[in-house]
Amino acid sequence: MPTIAIPSLIRNLTDGEESVTVEGTTIREVINNLENQYPGTKAKLCDGDRIHPSIGVYINGVLTRVAMHDRLDADAELHFLPAISGGVSSDLYPDEL
Repeated sequence: MPTIAIPSLIRNLTDGEESVTVEGTTIREVINNLENQYPGTKAKLCDGDRIHPSIGVYINGVLTRVAMHDRLDADAELHFLPAISGGVSSDLYPDEL
């Protein structure tokens, strides 16, 4: 069964668990089963039927652009991480920009 690393921002939904093992052979099945075990997680990870655009999906340590129906290996490790935006506000460092 795939293992999902739980981002700190939604650990309150998984009783503080840092990782959980969930059945599923596709990203969609894993997310749906995660939602069944821990209600509210799907809303944090998805925008409708897609991964939220601000979430990066890492499978076995590799950032991927998977579709929800893509297959996963039984021993896959998934990380759902908030995307990091770039840039620095000139308000923070006005003399350095």
